[in-house]
Amino acid sequence: MGGNSGKARWVQRLDNSEFVEAIPLGGLGEFGMNMMVLRYGDQMIIIDSGLMFPDEELLGIDIIVPDISFLLENAGQIKALILTHGHEDHIGALPFILPAINHVPVYGTRFTLGLVSAKLDEHGLLNEAKLITVKPRQVEVIGPFRIEFIHVTHSIVDAVMLAITTPEGTIMHTGDFKIDSSPIDGQVIDLPTIAEYGNQGVLALFSDSTNIERLGYTPSEMVVIERLDEIFHHAEKKIIVTCFSSSIHRMQIVLDLSQKYDRKVVLAGRGMLDNVKIASDLGFLKIPDGILVKPQEVKRLSPDRVTLLMTGSQGEPLAALPRLAVDNYKGIQIEPDDSVIISARVIPGNEKSISRMVNHIYKRGAHVYYDDGSQPPVHVSGHASAEELKLMLNLVRPRFFVPIHGEYRQLFRHAELAKSLNAVSGKILIAETGDRIQISQNEARIAGKVPIGRIFIDEGSLDEVEEVVVRDRRHLSEDGIVLPILAINKATGKMETQPEIITRGFIFVDEDDALINDARARVLKTIDESSVEERTDWAVIKEKIRTDLRRFLFKQTSKRPLVLPVILEI
Repeated sequence: MGGNSGKARWVQRLDNSEFVEAIPLGGLGEFGMNMMVLRYGDQMIIIDSGLMFPDEELLGIDIIVPDISFLLENAGQIKALILTHGHEDHIGALPFILPAINHVPVYGTRFTLGLVSAKLDEHGLLNEAKLITVKPRQVEVIGPFRIEFIHVTHSIVDAVMLAITTPEGTIMHTGDFKIDSSPIDGQVIDLPTIAEYGNQGVLALFSDSTNIERLGYTPSEMVVIERLDEIFHHAEKKIIVTCFSSSIHRMQIVLDLSQKYDRKVVLAGRGMLDNVKIASDLGFLKIPDGILVKPQEVKRLSPDRVTLLMTGSQGEPLAALPRLAVDNYKGIQIEPDDSVIISARVIPGNEKSISRMVNHIYKRGAHVYYDDGSQPPVHVSGHASAEELKLMLNLVRPRFFVPIHGEYRQLFRHAELAKSLNAVSGKILIAETGDRIQISQNEARIAGKVPIGRIFIDEGSLDEVEEVVVRDRRHLSEDGIVLPILAINKATGKMETQPEIITRGFIFVDEDDALINDARARVLKTIDESSVEERTDWAVIKEKIRTDLRRFLFKQTSKRPLVLPVILEI
């Protein structure tokens, strides 16, 4: 059903309810792990279900998802899960959370559910899932909630914000957005509908705070075309582009420019391949006929007729571009005068790994282009800057305002911005994850907290780990620890001595010298197959040894010991 009739007070208030409760289970006071519960009476909906990636010091942890103890205690009240868009920090926790809440219906747009379907299928959950596709301007009534999906522009296609009308009034949740007046696909943000809700009266606005510290307006995706076209025009050899695998608009730009300059395109990295297929099948990505080629075909093509579109924008050691940067990707090498474009933002915490990758690329004589402040840029943000956030506040003019999505300083500055505009007639609340935000027609307050926390996930085993120390203790008690100790010359990358393998709680060494000798040989093989740059980049070589040795030991023993390579710098 569609339309905008009856937005304000369309359903009778429940006798036992005097407020709507909003409970963020992640995403307030932190980046990532976005999830919020809305409850009226004894019925709840969940908005988004995101993950967070760990810091380097969380050894063995692949992803972090919200603690859902509160949801488990109230599972019978949950009526639906609503998704605003398909980024991992909004959908990534679904495979771990959906089975625990009885596979409630999941609502999302076509591309969002395309990504969700692939994710659930990978975890063997797709057949049990109830996925309901919605379109912008569509309305769904779920219990006491009337939800209208409103198209917004973002760095991923098919994103929406939500207008949720309750017996107390309308609550608007922006999801992630920016106000792009000239998006690549021509689908501009639906400001008229947003303004219409503002005119009818909005009880509360929950708005994205990610870019509050950036003044002015976030540039349109169109400005990236100008910069990339310039690079393509002057490039003498291969062009290598890395971006987030969800950046469909950016991929379209690269495909179109490659066609314009008569280049073939190689897709590299699992995420890139999977998302290109999903976006193409759903009609969000137009792939010119005959433009895609396989990696092995690069050698027969002239370098000035090749574009590589790769994962690895954050310097992840085993992703495509970081491997290419150390001559370890399918026989392809970065050569002098190649052009490497890093068309993505730096996620906080990844600065060192990206810097190492860029250094490796420069050593090969390539030209490197990244988000260094030059204009026009090779990357633009998908989040609204300060002037756009002002516009959203002025259009909605809510009675109450709660900034969301960001660390505390972003939430605080967004609240200060709202105060300076006089666009909010009532209270402005700075809330954090776990706060119970109670909103009625006349009052908004924080009324205590619900249990919150983080669940650490080892994706290899799908184990949930409530604390890193618990995971390590279990790991050590069941499978033990293996420490490969290597002495490597920092200047030459050569091994100074044979690697030493120390184990505790894994096997009784005297009974299995052969396994230790084979493990040592496996480490030596990994070293021999690595380039000098890989051997002198401790992060890269440690990850390669850890991955290869864990795989070898599991095949030999069916155990998963904690493998912690130790590099002695000589």
